[in-house]
Amino acid sequence: MVKPCVVVAGPPGSGKSTVGPLLAAELGVPFRDTDDDIVARTGRSIADIFATDGEPAFRELEEAVVAEALAEHDGVLSVGGGAVLAAATQERLKGHPVVFLKVGFATGVQRVGLSTARPLLAGVNPRATYRSLLEARLPVYRAVATIEVDTDDRTPEEIVSAIATRLTDELEKTQ
Repeated sequence: MVKPCVVVAGPPGSGKSTVGPLLAAELGVPFRDTDDDIVARTGRSIADIFATDGEPAFRELEEAVVAEALAEHDGVLSVGGGAVLAAATQERLKGHPVVFLKVGFATGVQRVGLSTARPLLAGVNPRATYRSLLEARLPVYRAVATIEVDTDDRTPEEIVSAIATRLTDELEKTQ
């Protein structure tokens, strides 16, 4: 079984899609995004899967894709914001370095723009939905994470530097 160098997790707007590739480049390893894997496998957007098949069907597919990626990929792996909610995924993440990209409400709202491309934020009150999502998922992100990095008021490069430093510190502790 191949282990990724690091798994990047966090809510929408935390910077997974931006920070992940930059971190991979910094570490000299490949980058993989499970959301991209889902789109490639189905030929459909995530928003379309949510709208047509529903969230439970999407989460089932996501769990399978994450399991495959964790078994196959040996670089930086970005997982969807809700991927860590599955108990099986939480179990599979044990033993992997997992970086939780923490984002505050105001920064997260600014970054996601509360667009309809994000199916969980579509609806009557996307701000309230986003706040609830952050509050509900925070304990889960913290439970699976081996490293937590605050992304508010930081550039992607500063976030990558903080992660790389923390990964080096963690590696030194295990040697």
